[in-house]
Amino acid sequence: MIGTTVVKMWLTDIDDKAREQVANLASLPFVYHHIALMPDCHAGMGMPIGGVLPTNDVVIPNAVGVDIGCGMRAVKTNVRAEIIGAEFMRKTIMRGIRKRIPLSMEHHKEPQDEKYMPEDFDIDKLQVVKSQYASVCRQVGTLGGGNHFIELQRDEEGWLWIMIHSGSRNLGKQVGDFYNNRAKWLNELYYSKVESNLHLPFLPRETPEFDSYWAEMTYCIAFARCNRSLMMERIEEVIADALPNVEFEPAIDIAHNYAAWENHFGHNCIVHRKGAVRAREGETGIIPGSMGTSSYIVEGLGNPDSFMSSSHGAGRTMSRTQAINTLNLEDEIKKMNAKGIIHGLRSQSGLDEASGAYKDIDKVIALESDLVKVKTKLEPVAVIKG
Repeated sequence: MIGTTVVKMWLTDIDDKAREQVANLASLPFVYHHIALMPDCHAGMGMPIGGVLPTNDVVIPNAVGVDIGCGMRAVKTNVRAEIIGAEFMRKTIMRGIRKRIPLSMEHHKEPQDEKYMPEDFDIDKLQVVKSQYASVCRQVGTLGGGNHFIELQRDEEGWLWIMIHSGSRNLGKQVGDFYNNRAKWLNELYYSKVESNLHLPFLPRETPEFDSYWAEMTYCIAFARCNRSLMMERIEEVIADALPNVEFEPAIDIAHNYAAWENHFGHNCIVHRKGAVRAREGETGIIPGSMGTSSYIVEGLGNPDSFMSSSHGAGRTMSRTQAINTLNLEDEIKKMNAKGIIHGLRSQSGLDEASGAYKDIDKVIALESDLVKVKTKLEPVAVIKG
């Protein structure tokens, strides 16, 4: 308990910065019931990543984050992973994926067909989305940078899977930053008691800004899902060209940066999941590891104490700069090569997402055995880093 706010944690350690941010969250007057921290928890902007924050009648843009709707998409195939030779994987499949999907900060040269964009939204009512729409039409179906990735994986029975981690690209950042600044302005205008240096300005439910943010956040969530869907469609096309008899199961798709109205402990509240996955009873989720380590397909147990949530990944132990400056490139390459993983790790700058910068995903999964149960464990076969 911090002050009068209960904090429930599924972790054994927490970095000092994240601890400070949790204390800041606990000081907010509109927190509902308690705060939940997942085992991948680490410091973010304002609120820790791997945190679940329920509030009464306010939304906090920084408790959603700037990659709104970021999440995972996974598809199982009927192909045995072991039949794909390393050279065929590298030169035909992985090269084909790189040709079809722009990576890092790259966009498509031409706008994509609007059929790939979210439907049933009035763009004219979405101020930021409308201003970014021409650019967004070239961003859909692109991976992005940072911790975003495309992996081909094999499950415990040897079947090949495709996994994507990506979000709303620059659109989410534009929306997040715009409404975070609007929240700052509103909080100053009405002399909010929430300290401005906490990076947690909020939008009250009764304000027009709340409605506008909610509408644009909802669009970003839909766009992020469309983005992953288009990438998956094009990866499937590449694999189908290479392996004509391949079949694909329906996709699993989940988001882990968003806010939603939900009912918990008999009360309607706004649940912010920043780097956390909804894990209702029987709900399928995806919890990826770091570059070169295991990922998991899980089933939610609906634990009310976590607001029916789980971790979204392994969780960082080093900042990107710290990882680049301290990890050993040769050691990280050896780890990948020893597992037979096809990868593009060649330079020190690629160490920002190396496994040495993250927590042990197996330990993270073990810490949340009351939140999810494992359906299958996936091992990487080939990795494309954003």
